[in-house]
Amino acid sequence: MEKSPEAFRTISEVAESMDLPQHVLRFWETRFPQIRPLKRAGGRRYYRPDDVERLRLIKRLLYDEGYTIKGVQKLFKEQGVQALTSGTFEPRLALGAPELAVEAAQASPPAARPEAPGPAIADLQPRAEAGEGFYPPADVAALRGALDDLVEAARILNQARARET
Repeated sequence: MEKSPEAFRTISEVAESMDLPQHVLRFWETRFPQIRPLKRAGGRRYYRPDDVERLRLIKRLLYDEGYTIKGVQKLFKEQGVQALTSGTFEPRLALGAPELAVEAAQASPPAARPEAPGPAIADLQPRAEAGEGFYPPADVAALRGALDDLVEAARILNQARARET
């Protein structure tokens, strides 16, 4: 007997339907406060239909569109979850997306990698009217986002190296 579309789902049902391990769903709950399953006695999770829809969106943005977790968090903050889940949202068009550089880097070997989308380093020149040493806010935000991604990559690499030893 199949559940109705409005029925709550257990973590095992959601994980199986999305082809993801359960621990990934639990991790995403820690990173995205928009995912709030109902927890019953013993900590058993029951995902609402809205939660499942948001999880599918997160999976699509991370795995198919090439966004980072911070990039998806930024999208949720800037666009709002409702706008993102309405079905009319095109993530690639929403941002100039330095996050998409991750996708390009994973898709091709190092020697053949295309330049990352967004401004080139040479284009990040200070504005004369702002005074020497000042960069436009959009450039500062892009650089901070890139730095956050690099710090996260270094953390993951250090964890992997620690496991090897």
